[in-house]
Amino acid sequence: MEEFLPNTNLTTFHKVLSMENINPKIKKLEYATTVTILTAEKLEKDMREGKKLLFNKITKATLGDCHAMGQKPITFVRQLLAACSCPTLIDINIFPSDVNKRAQEILSKINNSIGCYSVPAGVPLVKQHIAEFIQKRDGYYCNPAHLFVTNGASAAIKLILEFFSQENEKVGIMVPVPQYLLYAATVIEFGMKQVFYYLNEESYWTLEVSELRNSLLEARKTCSVKCLCVINPGNPTGQVLSYNKIKEILEFAIEEGLFIIADEVYQENIYDGNTFHSFKKVLMDMGPVAEGFQLASLHSCSKGFFGECGLRAGYVEFVGVSDGVLAEITKMQFTHLGANLSGQIVLDCLVHPPQKGDPSFEVFLKEKTDILSSLNKRANLVYSALNMIDGITCSKIQGALYAFPKITIPQKAIDEAKLLGLTPDSFYCLKLIEETGICAYEGSIFYQKEDTFHFRLTILPSEDDLRVMLKSLREFHLRFLEHYN
Repeated sequence: MEEFLPNTNLTTFHKVLSMENINPKIKKLEYATTVTILTAEKLEKDMREGKKLLFNKITKATLGDCHAMGQKPITFVRQLLAACSCPTLIDINIFPSDVNKRAQEILSKINNSIGCYSVPAGVPLVKQHIAEFIQKRDGYYCNPAHLFVTNGASAAIKLILEFFSQENEKVGIMVPVPQYLLYAATVIEFGMKQVFYYLNEESYWTLEVSELRNSLLEARKTCSVKCLCVINPGNPTGQVLSYNKIKEILEFAIEEGLFIIADEVYQENIYDGNTFHSFKKVLMDMGPVAEGFQLASLHSCSKGFFGECGLRAGYVEFVGVSDGVLAEITKMQFTHLGANLSGQIVLDCLVHPPQKGDPSFEVFLKEKTDILSSLNKRANLVYSALNMIDGITCSKIQGALYAFPKITIPQKAIDEAKLLGLTPDSFYCLKLIEETGICAYEGSIFYQKEDTFHFRLTILPSEDDLRVMLKSLREFHLRFLEHYN
């Protein structure tokens, strides 16, 4: 038998882990470490070192990180977290009585400490409250056994998609363009194929079933398409799907035998009279024709009016999935040791908030109303201001936390970008941050139709900061057009 001995010659020692031998799927991953972000980090370092720049602050209009942009945490959430983290605070009655009561109830279900492991699928009390929330929202029963609490909706997306990966079959996953970056990264990580379908920018980024059908027919020539991912409200595009549109999408998926992932994490972020309809509700309303159809829907504490991105809390509900598959999902969750308990406490606040008559209700309601009202104002402010700039057009921001405007880039700028090895919109965003300190994501990282250029701006800065930012953006854009035309 051949004997394998360690290489003791240090001068020729072979690196076990190197760029040449790491998992090739990981090297194919794409995420938002862009030239703009790297430039923002360099400029922040320059500012700390006292170097003179053209601006006095970096405006990070990239991520949907509510608290990083100045939004205050919800009082009830943080009081409950504090009480559960340090139970001695309950005894000295510094919090409202409903906070103390809820903390005692939760602690009794988690071995009296948020430092414990959770059961794999989530704390049963939290799951029961999620089920009641879904039932109240949709008008249909939700089985807690079909719910899984995860470390954010991102973990839920990875959990679902991993179950579609096959060793001996090329699996296709239908994803929107433009799209949330995690889908591309996860599909590639699991060795599957992205099947793009393009949203219709001329019609508020709506999803056309004819586009789904054409994309599916083409993809089936090279892979086995299993799943359709829909983001509603849209990221980065800000559209909200109508009830009838969701029904059309479901009818298409039923006809073609596709599983649907409904990414609904922005369901609280709805503006100007638009209405959120969950995929589950529309499916249930369809009656016997939809019986047995399979769907997974996601929600999170990171968006809406909570904005608790860092505490990592989300859930997924599976519809039409067998007990055997649910058992396998539970097994997978067991390998992850369950979701963190702090996040589950926040999630419990989201789905089971203070009720009228509770001591915390009035403050909770005011904070919720103020945040959502301000977001509505900011969405309209950004939309209006962008469309007043020559060479920029932006669809109405119906929901979520972003604008995704289309920009005109002169050929001279396109040529210069090519010389630098940049996409035209990356070049534009690089110039934007270098001259104004505004950090925006280039549209190309979300994918976009060929020969169109976009960037993504969050609406999360304060109203005053947004006005300053939009004025600087307008002045920059006009200078950019003048210079390169």
